[in-house]
Order: sequence, then C-alpha cells, then structure tokens
Amino acid sequence: MTRYAHGLVIGKFYPVHAGHLNLIRTGLARCDRVTVQVLGSSRESVPVETRAGWLRAELPGAHVVTALDDTPVDYADPAAWDAHVALMRSLLDAPVDAVLTSDAYGTELARRLGATWLRVDPGRVGVPVSGSAVRADPGAHWWALPAGVRAWFARRVVVLGAESTGTTTLAADLAHHHGLEPVLEFGREWSAERPGGLAAPWHTAEFDLVAREQARREDDAAAATPMPLVVCDTDVLATTLWHERYTGTRSPSVEHLAARRVPDLYLLTGDEIPFVQDGMRDGEHVRHAMQDRFREVLAAQAAAGGAPWHELRGSPSERLAAACELVAPLLARPRPMSAPLPQRGAEAFADVP
Repeated sequence: MTRYAHGLVIGKFYPVHAGHLNLIRTGLARCDRVTVQVLGSSRESVPVETRAGWLRAELPGAHVVTALDDTPVDYADPAAWDAHVALMRSLLDAPVDAVLTSDAYGTELARRLGATWLRVDPGRVGVPVSGSAVRADPGAHWWALPAGVRAWFARRVVVLGAESTGTTTLAADLAHHHGLEPVLEFGREWSAERPGGLAAPWHTAEFDLVAREQARREDDAAAATPMPLVVCDTDVLATTLWHERYTGTRSPSVEHLAARRVPDLYLLTGDEIPFVQDGMRDGEHVRHAMQDRFREVLAAQAAAGGAPWHELRGSPSERLAAACELVAPLLARPRPMSAPLPQRGAEAFADVP
C-alpha cells in the first residue's frame, strides 16, 4: 500500500461525527502527517474553533487549522473552485500529495492540488452518517458523536432550591425516569469534609472550588450521557447564592463562571414542604428567605435572556410528573444549528467511480 507524506482533509465538520473521524484516521494511517482544514461560513452558528477543538480532542495527531469561507459552494463553477482552493492553499504549510474525501468532488480537488485522491467509504456505507442527518436528529445519531459534540448537544436541566426543599429527590427521580444518573451536588460533599466542619467560617476560595468542581462534573456527564439530556442537582448559579448566604457578599469569580454556563431549564423545588434536619443543614431559620432569593435571581436571569424556570410543588410524584412535562419539549427539539451554505453542482461528479 502506497504511503504518502502529507494528506489533506477538508470539511465543515458541522458537527464532527464518526464519518469525519474515520476519514481522518484513514489519513493518519496512510500519511506521515495530515492537515485537517475546518472551513465554515459566517452564517453557521457553531464557531470553527469550537469544531476544531472537537477534532483536536479526538485526534491529537492531526494538524487542525480553521478559516471562514463564505464563497458559494458550486462544484460546477470554475471560479468558485479557484476561490476555495486558493484559501486551502493559503492554510497549508507544505504541499500535499494526498487528498482524502468520501464524496466524488475529491477527484477535482486532488487534481487542482497535484495530489492523489484517496476515496474513503464512498457512499458512507461503512459509517452511515452525515452532518445534515446529525443536525436534524442528533439523538438518533448519538452513537456517531464524539464526547465534545455530545456535550454541546446535550440539554442541561438543573434542579435547585433552598435547603430541604427536595432538590436531590427530584433530580434523582427525573434522571432515573430517563435512565440516567444525576450530576450530584459537590457542595454537600465538601461541607461534610471541609477543614473545621460546618461550624468553621466559610471562605470565598471554597466556593470557587465548589463551583469549578460542579462545572467539571456537569461537563463530564454531558460528554458521557447516553442521550441528549443531563440532569443536575444544583449548579454554579446556585453556588453564587450559597456564597451570599455564608459570606454575606457576592463572588464575582463564581458569578462570571455561572454566566457562561446557562442551562436549558431550571426547576426550582418548592419550600411548602416541612423542613427535615439530616445533620448537615443549618438554615431552617432562613429557608423561606433563601427561596425568595432563588426566585429573584432565576427571574432576573430569565428576563435577561437566560434559562426559563418553573417552581414545582406537591408530592414527589407530582413534582416528577410536572418536571417530565417540562423536559419533554427539550428532548423533542434538537439544539438548533443554523443552515450551512447550500451546495450546488454536485451532480457533475455523480459518475465518478
């Protein structure tokens, strides 16, 4: 089998899927080095650097570069070819001697670059997936998505509330209803093991630790979830309020992290149920005031374009039923992605073997 010095793979990678990874892995197996060019248009809603990050995480051996390419895609137009290839050449640090594609346009691209065309999985028979199919129904193609793409598509639902309002119960019930495990609350674990115990004064650095660990757990769960859903028992926004509760001040660092991590839905557990002391709780006297603060903050962030929120009351089964009704539309709608540039003239290569 012929080995090549420098292979080229180009595409939108919108989003990255198993077919892309198969293409690039084939290049890495047959070429000394492989350059992958992520060529997106300004009308697409996922930044090219995000897509490049997905590829780099999966295939660190490839050299991944990015560019915006807003030239219309028309395989029958020589001027369009000239513009696209000129951009591709500008991104290369050395000539290529192999071009890898699944689609038949690879024969013309290889000719223009003076390279050999290596066609991989023609007709996508071996790895039956496409970017358009994933965009239309990511859940149906979950098997084909790498971890970073799963994390991007996953709908995130956060259950939160004041002490002893049933947040952990609802988060567990909702997650188990969908065959998942909830993202557990790290702050509770930290409270049990922190130096000095619950009686020691709290410090801002502790809340930074709790917020970062909670975010990490949520991201890890999103990357590994078997379906486009993550259910979290609290999140970084809640950590901002516990910082207020225990230090009497706001935390700019935790609030900054929370602002970058807006979920798809907040479920606030109601404070109409009796307070239960489990040995870890110390806020019965401020529980209703804390609940009011949760309502205030959730309403403010929603009004500013953040996540919608709903307060759920009643028995555990009633709360679960209401939560399932609210989550169902999220699962029915894939996370939106704007349409890529349309492609024309592909029939010019329809007969290429």
